[in-house]
Amino acid sequence: MRAEEQVEAVVVDDIAERLRDGSREALEEAYARWASLVHTLAVRSLGNHHDAEDVTQQVFVSAWNSRHTLRPDKGTVPGWLVGITRHKVADVHAKRARLARDAQAVAENTLPDESAPPPDDLLATRLVLHDELERLGEPRGTIVRMAFLEDRTHDEIAERLAMPLGTVKSHVRRGLLHLRTRLEEVDRDPS
Repeated sequence: MRAEEQVEAVVVDDIAERLRDGSREALEEAYARWASLVHTLAVRSLGNHHDAEDVTQQVFVSAWNSRHTLRPDKGTVPGWLVGITRHKVADVHAKRARLARDAQAVAENTLPDESAPPPDDLLATRLVLHDELERLGEPRGTIVRMAFLEDRTHDEIAERLAMPLGTVKSHVRRGLLHLRTRLEEVDRDPS
């Protein structure tokens, strides 16, 4: 091992020990050294910089909260962070898959039934509602669909989407306000 590599190994071990002992400065050093590694891995897997930024933050929060599991004698800090990153990225992929399944199920249940066309005014309302639910974006559109089309409670939605209950309630309230405003506009505009 070259002298530079030996010095680097000593620095990494020092960061690991201080981080495990609860040093916030060590966490800052770890972030400064390896946040770009975590972010790059997340971007490559997720294909989205916003999601990668969220994952990067989650990785370092998780590293801090689970610092007692860090074993410098069994691996390096960057290797440990890569492991946490893989778990967080897998969580995002699983969440995306759940949201896609939920959105597909809702879309299948909210699209007009071609075999028995509803009255024109009901059809227009259903089409506007379907379009506006799409415009709500994620996760708000999924949350509103789950609350009103699947008749799920706020607690069930929070548990299913692994979100805080208050966040779910806020999304439902804001989503409903948006839908009400938009449907009132459609009702007023006869064209």
